[in-house]
This record gives sequence, structure tokens and C-alpha cells, in this order.
Amino acid sequence: MNEHRYRWRNRQLREHVAVVDGTHAPSIVLTNATYLNVYLKQWIEANIWIYDDRIVYVGDALPESNKATEVVDCAGQYIVPGYIEPHAHPFQLYNPHGLAQYALQTGTTTLINDNLVLLFLLHKKKAFSLLGELNDVPASMYWWSRFDSQSALQREDHFLSDEDVHDWLEHDAVIQGGELTGWPSVLKDDDRVLHWMQETKRKRKPIEGHFPGASEKTLTKMKLLGTDSDHESMTGEEVWNRIRLGYMTALRYSSIRPDLPQLLKEMKDWNIRVYDRLMMTTDGATPSFYEQGIMDRCIEIALENDVPDYEAYSMASYNAAKHFGIDHRVGSISPGCVAHINILSDKHKPTPTSVIAKGKWVKKDGQTVEQTNSFNWDEHDLSPLQINWDLTERDLQFSIPLGLEMANEVILKPYAVKSELSGEQAGPEDEAFLMLMDREGKWKVNSMIKGFTNSLGGLVSSYSNTGDFIFIGQNKSDMEMAFKRMKEIGGGIVLAHEGEVIYELPLPIAGMMSDEEMGTIISHEQQVKRILGEHGYPFQDPIYTLLFLSSMHLPFIRITPKGIMDVKKKEVLFPAIMR
Repeated sequence: MNEHRYRWRNRQLREHVAVVDGTHAPSIVLTNATYLNVYLKQWIEANIWIYDDRIVYVGDALPESNKATEVVDCAGQYIVPGYIEPHAHPFQLYNPHGLAQYALQTGTTTLINDNLVLLFLLHKKKAFSLLGELNDVPASMYWWSRFDSQSALQREDHFLSDEDVHDWLEHDAVIQGGELTGWPSVLKDDDRVLHWMQETKRKRKPIEGHFPGASEKTLTKMKLLGTDSDHESMTGEEVWNRIRLGYMTALRYSSIRPDLPQLLKEMKDWNIRVYDRLMMTTDGATPSFYEQGIMDRCIEIALENDVPDYEAYSMASYNAAKHFGIDHRVGSISPGCVAHINILSDKHKPTPTSVIAKGKWVKKDGQTVEQTNSFNWDEHDLSPLQINWDLTERDLQFSIPLGLEMANEVILKPYAVKSELSGEQAGPEDEAFLMLMDREGKWKVNSMIKGFTNSLGGLVSSYSNTGDFIFIGQNKSDMEMAFKRMKEIGGGIVLAHEGEVIYELPLPIAGMMSDEEMGTIISHEQQVKRILGEHGYPFQDPIYTLLFLSSMHLPFIRITPKGIMDVKKKEVLFPAIMR
């Protein structure tokens, strides 16, 4: 049975009522619990009964003694709803299953996930099969439906057909449309996406925007076209403006934009004291950022900035659940909700000592309760890459007069290439060869990149926004060596220098994701960052640089499957070349 449509059968519902009547025993009873009632915005003492995966009673009563019931005295502890991450990108080297396993230990029991990578990697039937299997993890996994590729593809209509979008929107695990990275086209004349937005609204599902720096006029027009929420506020004024216009507003704390502390400070200046229209998100942070926590860290920052405790916890639970229309399932400690429960030692310490997810302990008294960590990705056609083509000498010929200069991790500016490009080695110290290659080997785009490295011989990455291959380096032989090794390991990020491979980060899940646990991935990422830093990478997050080289929602210039693109004009400056 599809748990997103009918989580409980009639027989199960009758059993839940029977527990309250005393003819069935609850599975777990949490006694003497001081819990947050998100509706009253009060801390209340009660006993909480759980039967299988559902909260069936919250109140003063206790069930009759039964050996089948686990009774846990929670005196002196505090209980809050499992946290909700409303804007997850579960493919940032980690995979959705691994992210969920890690998130549970921090109290995040529900994730609302981006489907973009699934669109690139899987046929619809296989993608829906994966969504179904991910239902079996202790976390609740929901999804968005994208309306654009976030890049410039040679055949966008092949990537997203009308039928595909409708089927994704129809899927019960999909609870919103967006995020709308391609909103300028919608404002201009993209009636196809506007139709999908109307279909989303017809299905009573919200639409998320992506409006960095948007003016009042733009926000108003996008609201008229159907957008409900946005997560791109960078100042207190922008938060105020979005709330004023009726947007559900997510405050971001991510590796690339850790804005939350500053936003909360500036919100005081704008006299924002109502929190019902606010959520918090880590917006797909890269792995090492999650060492400090996920939604628990966001709550901690809110508490540090004088947000009332009941509001801080609601911003990471009930507010999101209500916005997405799933508050009958998650987001509160109340009869009828899935038993996602965090037990805290202190109201101001949001990292839980114990976590119950879908009625089962996943963390108890500070210790992880053993979970099934294996997941068969091969069954879902997400296997190591089988690359049946090779680089040629012609592939590594660079003659384009226009390069990409890094202003920070993700902002790229055009610059005139004046160095000699015909040799084995790149020219000036801070310039490197740059190539985007089709993962099937059909086309390529060659350019130069300035500011990424001052010495590294070669980097090849199968991890990218579109799943195509990125080549960066100052030495063509090292770039070729890195590519050969990337082929051998079935996908990943490989660094080569002075004729030898100096580091590799295997990504055996379709060349995009690791199958390791989060701690191992964090270690890998830190090593890549350290080595790139030693070779002159001047910023903090090279993983985001690789991800966003092809992303058309960021200024000013991009290397995409269509070629070198002017983002603002949506013009191809230098087209991709067929091999």
C-alpha cells in the first residue's frame, strides 16, 4: 500500500482506537513527559502512547500494565516533534538513504527532497520505484517536482516532457512544485512551465520559488503566477518583504550561504516577532557542514538569537508541516501523527539524546540503535559508471578566447583569454584548462577557468549539476590520467598531479553519489578541500563550485551542455562541439 496515500489500513485504524479503549496494548509509553504542544505554544506534562508507528494518545491517563508495552520515564526531559528539513538536496556526494540515516541521529525525521538528479539519471518508472523503497527507511521522505533543468540542455524537452511533469506532480510522495530556478523565463513567456504551475495549484500543492535579490515587483508578479514560498532571503528586509507579501519564508543556514544568524539579528531591526510564516533550511549543504548538525543546529542558532523556544522548534517542525499540508502526519506531538519524537535533556539543547522515528528507537540514551545501512542501488539502475569511450588528443585542444573567472565559489565572470593554449601546460599561474564533456562522450565544451588553482595538474569529476564530466587542470597529461582513473573506479572525483593520482573520491552510485556512511564522506570531502587548497583553491567549498559550473540560475557566465552561456541574456556565446 502507498503509505503517502493511505498510511494505515482500516484494520490498523481500528487497532489504534482499541489501544485507547484499553483492549490493545501500546508499543511504547513515555510517562511524565514535558512536551511542546505546537498548537498552544506551551510546554505541557503528559503521557504519550505509541502504537506501532503512530501516536495514539497524549494526556494524563496511563494504560493498564502490560508486558508488551515498553514504559520509559521521561521525568526531567523534554519532548518535541521530529524535525523537518523543508528543502533538502540529497545528492551532495551523499545519497538520499545515507542522508536520512545520518539526519535521524540529529533529530531530523522528515526530509522534503529535490528530484533533480533523479530526472537526469533515471527513467520515470525506475525513479518512482526508488521513491517507493525509500518509504521503508525510518525517516519520512517527501519530494519536489522540478520544472526546469537548472542548466541549458541541448534538448530540454527530452529532459522534461509534459507527461513526465504531470506524473511527478500526481505522485503521492511529491508535495510541492519547484524550486523555480528558471523563473525569469516564466515571467517572460514560458507558458509550458506556467501551465505546470497551474496544475500544481490545482492539485493543492505549494510551489517554491528561487528569488535571490528579487525586487518587490518581481516577488509580487511571481506570487500572482502561483509561487507560495522562497528560501533566498539574504537580509532582514528581504525576510520582511516576503512575509509581508504572503510568502512562506525559509531562513537558510547552508555551507554556501550560512545566513541564519545574521537574518535573525536583522529581523529584530525590522520588528519581526511573528514566526508562523518562517521555516529554516540547510539547503543541501555539503557533507562536512553537517558535522555541526542539521535542523538541530538551526534551532540552536535560533535559540541563541532570542527566538522563543516554542517558536524555534515550530520553525523546524510544525510550520513546515502545515505549509506542505502534511500536518496531519508530521510536525506535532498529537494523536494521529506518525511517531517522530525527539527527547531532549534540556529545552535549549535541541540535539536529542533519544529519537523515535516511525515508532522505533533509532537513537536511545545517546547511542545509535542499529539500523540497516545497506541499500541496493544496482536494483534501481544506479550502478557504477560504465564508460566505453576514451579521450583523444583532439579533445584537449583549447582555443576559445573567452574564459570563466571565479569571483567566489559559485559566481563566474567572463574574461578574455590571452595566454597561449596550444601547449601541454596552461599559461598564467592562476589559469587552468576547463572542459565539460557529455557523459556519453557525444559532445564537449572547452574553455579556461581563472582562480580555481595555481598548480594542480588535473581534476576530473563525474559529479556535476547535469551528471556530465568536468575536467579542470593545468596539465593535459594529468587531466587524461585523472579521467582514466575515474573510468576505472566507475565515477567520482579524481585528482592527478605530476604524473600520479594523488587522491580519489569514489562515487559508485551513477558517478554522482557515494555509498559510504556520512562520516566517511565527510572525511573524503575534507581531504579534497585540503588538497585543492594546497594547490591554490582560494574559497571554502569546491564541491559547490563543481556542482554549479553548469547552473544557469547564478551569474554571470556558465559552461553548459549547450556551450558557454551568458546567463542574463540566455545566449550561447560559444556552442558545444560534437565529437
